[in-house]
Amino acid sequence: MRPDSGLTPKVAAALAAFGLMLPAGAKAAPVHLLGVDTGDYPELRVTVVAPAGSRQPGLRENGVPVTGLDAINLGQAKSVALLVDRSESMKGAKLHDAIAAARQFIAAKSPNDRVMVIAFGHNVLPLAGFSNSGGDADAALANLTPDTTSGTALWDAVVAASKKLGHEDQRGHVIIVLTDGQDVSSTATFNTAAAVANRADVSIYPIGITGRDYTPGPLRDLAGATGGTYYEASSSSDLTAVYSSIGRTLSHAWELRYLTAARPGDVIKLTSIVPGGGLASESVRLAGISGSQAVASPGVLPTSFWLSPAAPVIVSLLVGGLVLLAAGFVFAARHGLWVRARLQPHIGQPSKSRSARRKHPQRTLRQTLVLATDRALKNLRQFRSIERLIERADLPLRASELIYISIGSGAILGFFGAVTIGSMLPVLIFVAAGAVAPFLYVRFKASGRLKAFDNQLPDLLITMSASLKAGHSFRHSIQAVVDEGAQPSAKEFTRVLSETQLGRGIDEALGDMAERVGSKNLEFVVTAVTIQRQVGGSLAGLFDMVAETVRQRQQFVRKVRGLTAMGRMSAYILIALPIFIAIAITLLNPEYMAPLYSTSAGHALLIIGTVMMTVGSAMLKKMVAFKG
Repeated sequence: MRPDSGLTPKVAAALAAFGLMLPAGAKAAPVHLLGVDTGDYPELRVTVVAPAGSRQPGLRENGVPVTGLDAINLGQAKSVALLVDRSESMKGAKLHDAIAAARQFIAAKSPNDRVMVIAFGHNVLPLAGFSNSGGDADAALANLTPDTTSGTALWDAVVAASKKLGHEDQRGHVIIVLTDGQDVSSTATFNTAAAVANRADVSIYPIGITGRDYTPGPLRDLAGATGGTYYEASSSSDLTAVYSSIGRTLSHAWELRYLTAARPGDVIKLTSIVPGGGLASESVRLAGISGSQAVASPGVLPTSFWLSPAAPVIVSLLVGGLVLLAAGFVFAARHGLWVRARLQPHIGQPSKSRSARRKHPQRTLRQTLVLATDRALKNLRQFRSIERLIERADLPLRASELIYISIGSGAILGFFGAVTIGSMLPVLIFVAAGAVAPFLYVRFKASGRLKAFDNQLPDLLITMSASLKAGHSFRHSIQAVVDEGAQPSAKEFTRVLSETQLGRGIDEALGDMAERVGSKNLEFVVTAVTIQRQVGGSLAGLFDMVAETVRQRQQFVRKVRGLTAMGRMSAYILIALPIFIAIAITLLNPEYMAPLYSTSAGHALLIIGTVMMTVGSAMLKKMVAFKG
């Protein structure tokens, strides 16, 4: 028996009370479908009221048991949002009776139920958050007063409650909304309220108090769109019985969810079977475009054909035939290639492997794109800096290739962020991180190579000095470094010898090597060698002196780094600590950090914090930096 079937709440309450007075051996209350929510098609939510103490009900669609059925026992645990109208029209006995009925509902709730209270007049006023204890909600209702400004923000209240319920861990979500009028001051519309409720899997049970300005249509539609039930009270004195009836209904209710295979616009028959308790059936038209609209005929075939059961079979056969025809063309083309391959040795035409023919156009296109980019950007100072960085890192890349790798990395990480997070700011952060990562890797490789070269430089100078003292020429001393030195110094000096063999001056080749490697110590050595070769003197003694100077500089740098280690570690901790705490709190309590990522104020705070941390890290780095 549905509460909106024409019976007044007084009659329904009397029948419910009569059912409670039946003896223990009397027949249990029948099973019935309270509501069907089709707003989240293809997922359907069916609310079933079963006898007390019964087992989980089953569900059939058009006589066939549904697959993937998910059952939620609303009587065991649920989250309930009580929405109470406090507009000017509720002033006096209406609001007093509404508060008393809601407080009685809270007092009779299940211990596992979580209840919150929202009042609404010209705007939405949250009174108490979700809690298993009804003390906060009861106290908030006891102090509720009527609104002094005209207006009823009904849809705004439904949207606010649905969003709160969407963050609840309880799987059952229910809104009980009481009003005596119609919405006149909401920014949200009816469609918005229904859509937000469907996304949060909320069932809405509206209660309307009849009166001069009351229209039940929107509340009936809201209940039907969310799988709830509409209740109507002829006066505020009936509210206690209505709330009690809703409470008893929910205490025996199950919410059944499943994915339907039916099409939008189809009429399906749902049958709920409770083991040992009976069954109930109801026919429902699925939400969505109606059948005639969904298959509007272009004029080639009549609409009746598209609506007939044979249409999917015929279309499937046509698609399958087209696929087989395409496969036949592919095999025929492959046969032609096979015949040509068999004839080529006899007609004297050279053949290339299929992989070579396939790779050659791709390679040509890539090279063309890279060369075009190099020609377009070669005069930019930033582009030349990228080339120098790649050369110092000794990587087999061109500057334009690194740029395209950076663009691709940023696009991939940005797509990953858009799929996993969806918010614009994190997506931009992912894009920036992906674009910067290749350059950071190249810079890391260049820095490691430079450090290795500096560490090898004193030993190289000693080797060259020993070679000169043995009577060898300067070129032979460089050859000794190539033969006995380690990488990367041996490779760099090999390039110097190759350039001199091609006719380049040795001083110019050494200067280019110093610029290419980027070592300050090497530049100092090359300058001293150039001057010494021009004015004359002992290069062996010069190398010994320069080697000792470079070794002392390196020792001094290590000492300075040791003395500033505490300051540098403090800087690392101060920079990493806010980031680590933000990530940890986000993982432990995402709801707490959600405003920081999803609101404009949160985005502004993130930007300000990032700028302040960047400035602070630059200052700390300047304090502990050393330039010798």
